[in-house]
Amino acid sequence: MENIQYIADENNNITGVIVPIDLWKEIQSEKETAYLLKNQAMKKRLLDAKNRQEGISFDEAFKKLGV
Repeated sequence: MENIQYIADENNNITGVIVPIDLWKEIQSEKETAYLLKNQAMKKRLLDAKNRQEGISFDEAFKKLGV
């Protein structure tokens, strides 16, 4: 947990923190995943996508999207 800075008030009570942006993005991603996994239908969709073996290439997807 390097580079984390604590913010304190005049009584030395910690009132906030400053974290590196990469750590913040990781925390946000974990919160979003936890939120999505609370919903059983979304949990099933995420697990199905994770376990999917077939797919199309990135270039093929671009062609289908017209990009």
